[in-house]
Amino acid sequence: MKSQLKSLFGIGLLAFTFACGSQQPADAQNPPRSTAGFAPTNLTGLAQATFAGGCFWAQEEAFEQLKGVKQVVSGYAGGTKANPTYEEVADKTTGHTETVQIYYDPKVISYQKLADIFFTASHDPTQLNRQGPDAGPEYRSAAFYRTPEEKKVLETTIAKVNATKEYDGKIVTQVVPFQKFWPAEDYHQGYYRLHPESSYIIHVSAHKVEHVQKLFPKDLKNPL
Repeated sequence: MKSQLKSLFGIGLLAFTFACGSQQPADAQNPPRSTAGFAPTNLTGLAQATFAGGCFWAQEEAFEQLKGVKQVVSGYAGGTKANPTYEEVADKTTGHTETVQIYYDPKVISYQKLADIFFTASHDPTQLNRQGPDAGPEYRSAAFYRTPEEKKVLETTIAKVNATKEYDGKIVTQVVPFQKFWPAEDYHQGYYRLHPESSYIIHVSAHKVEHVQKLFPKDLKNPL
């Protein structure tokens, strides 16, 4: 598995010079409505999980496809600036990392399952301050916990994955308390589905989504 992950998440270093977010669509000022990416208006019965695993386009889509997940929103967390813009985060002046906020039904999918997918399938948690072609602290791996129980799940999962030696290196994901999540600009929401022709989606994001599909087929919505 570790060789497969290495090829999946390291492909961009030689082949690509663009980064997540650099391909802002021409209609970004008036984007079409996406099938994903907007927070539910009714949160009754829903829990929230917040993960950062590199470019949020792939993370949003990967978790959106899971049974029990109501919605996923792309945004920013882990920094100090209020209402950050993509450009500010990319300038590395805010302390934020690209993040997804997952709204899910805990009766259908557990926080443990989300953590398993995050640490073993949706990104490479051993890469420090980068994911493939995307380099910088704004692409760092982070898991934001809301309760002591969530913190324990994250730490236990990291220890378990490290012990299996599925990766060549140790997990470097930051495990930090949740403070604030800032939704990203509208044009980022549901970007994976809205722009399937994007070269970044085809050559980088799709590999991560397909990896989740391959490793967790029984957890996928049907139809997607």
